[in-house]
Amino acid sequence: MLGLFESLSRPLLRFLDPEDAHGLAVKALRFMPLPQATADASEIGVRAFGLNFPNPVGIAAGFDKNAQAPDALLRLGFGFVEVGTVTPRPQAGNPRPRVFRLAADGGVINRLGFNGEGAPVVLSRLAARAQAGGIVGVNIGANKDSADRTEDYVRLIETFAPVASYFTVNVSSPNTPGLRDLQQASALDELLGRVIDARERVRPRAGPTPVLLKIAPDLTLNDLDDVVGIARKHRVDGMIVGNTTISRPPSLRDRETAKQAGGLSGKPLFKLSTRMLAETFVRAEGIFPLIGVGGIDSGATAIAKIKAGATLLQLYSALVYRGIGLVSEIKADLTAAVQRGRRETLASMVGTDAADITAEPWPT
Repeated sequence: MLGLFESLSRPLLRFLDPEDAHGLAVKALRFMPLPQATADASEIGVRAFGLNFPNPVGIAAGFDKNAQAPDALLRLGFGFVEVGTVTPRPQAGNPRPRVFRLAADGGVINRLGFNGEGAPVVLSRLAARAQAGGIVGVNIGANKDSADRTEDYVRLIETFAPVASYFTVNVSSPNTPGLRDLQQASALDELLGRVIDARERVRPRAGPTPVLLKIAPDLTLNDLDDVVGIARKHRVDGMIVGNTTISRPPSLRDRETAKQAGGLSGKPLFKLSTRMLAETFVRAEGIFPLIGVGGIDSGATAIAKIKAGATLLQLYSALVYRGIGLVSEIKADLTAAVQRGRRETLASMVGTDAADITAEPWPT
């Protein structure tokens, strides 16, 4: 049923404004009856951050900003779902249009600007499904007009700890002015210190909630040294590499759309994000696991991310072009790769190519 629906709807959705099409897709997931996901092969189960993931393929933040359909996404076969970015107060985000497809490149540009319904609405939805099971992380960010952005993150930790499987501290969106400044050493040091303190304060009532840091792929290597060092100092549980890029690869075919301001995601981001993943992996030295994001659109690119250093994966933009069947395809290819290599789990593949990748010329 789902396959038939998707084959009929995807061509129609491409004629709509990308943001309108996305909204319809989320609504369809909320109301479409979906069977429970079939059990995943044991070979692709992953343990990370103290959590047991049935498979390593998650959906990245941005798809389900307001936690409208996390259970439907889990039933579609994702190993975990990350909702958000959630801000303390509702905000409209940037003016429309603010999402643009680069169909010839398999890419998407967005400048949404943390649009969302705000923490109280998202909290009510997550609390209502708290007994449903499955791993649902919460990506948190600051309001654009906040007088104290660090305090926004602290408040969100305190608010969502009882219902979040993990947190992602998002300081890397390019669409909120000044947000990426929180990646600078002194600001990040203060932010992570206060966030981890908040997590520890609520631990007695909420239990241990992993805290991950999501970074931009546009950091210099010197800045990356600082970021990883500070993450290790504060004992974060992991990092996500990475967010969208403000760069525009010269290989882009849709040069006119590429002029739009915002973060570029999808296939054009694969080389840069994978290089930054490998660079982060060698700096983390196994202290915490990484989630690889950016340009995953096949089993081959998923395997490449794992070999570059990813323990878990996230995708989003590729679904626009490949559809939900991509999730099953990736999981089947991962299972085959484990069996082909006569390995028991994916863990033995993580980071096997990282050192070689960091020795290659910088991607353009």
